[in-house]
Amino acid sequence: MTTGLDNDTGKNVLSFNAATGIQKTKISQECPFCNVKHLSNIIDCQEEMVLLENKYPTLEGTTQLVLIESAQHDGDVANYDKDKWVDILSYAIHAWNQLTASERYISVLLYKNFGPQSGGSQKHPHMQIVGLKEINGYAQIEEFNFSGPMLQEQSGVIVNVSDRPIMGFFEVNIIWKDNSQLEVAAEKIQNTVKYILKSYYDGLCDAYNLFFYKINGDYICKVVPRFVASPYFIGYKIGQKFNDEYVRYLKDEYQEYCYKISLE
Repeated sequence: MTTGLDNDTGKNVLSFNAATGIQKTKISQECPFCNVKHLSNIIDCQEEMVLLENKYPTLEGTTQLVLIESAQHDGDVANYDKDKWVDILSYAIHAWNQLTASERYISVLLYKNFGPQSGGSQKHPHMQIVGLKEINGYAQIEEFNFSGPMLQEQSGVIVNVSDRPIMGFFEVNIIWKDNSQLEVAAEKIQNTVKYILKSYYDGLCDAYNLFFYKINGDYICKVVPRFVASPYFIGYKIGQKFNDEYVRYLKDEYQEYCYKISLE
């Protein structure tokens, strides 16, 4: 049997501090992000946005930052007004770029959890920025993970669905070059999140992740609907995708949904 056990990517593993994780799980059910005055290790604030060090850093060999997006406890990409979401996205990318530019890390990750299947522990809207000191977070990511059938294109911003997804089944990529395209990119991300929560898979999805990348000068946001993870991926690292016929159906449904909300 041929395996990848000797591949260096097999060493690309984060160490989880269980004691901190258990402590974090046992904290009060009261939302810590609703009471900003009692937060510590704050790095910066802009309007309702707060950037701070994670009080419970569970990953060794990292710097873990939290970006509280809004004072609104039930806020989310799907219900922010457009200008607010543009401001949040712009600030998150700026903070991500700053940490990357410090050159203290092998790689820096920016991502967002939302919903019960997304891997998050706090409902209050936030993103996470994680500087990895010892491993490359992009080591198992390939350029082909961001290509596939086009869903939309506007002002140079590309929206496509991965035909070779990282995990599957439906991974939407929003790709843009620079800040001049940020407003359009933010709109495409927001529309995709709305589609996933309200229309995709007959409205049965209540969780998603946003993963951000900077590859070959492009900014990429991968929007991933979340359900229980497939055993094929967990046990064998085998991703899955929908067949071509269903992808064509999703493309039509996505475009129809985006057109409908553009009229609101």
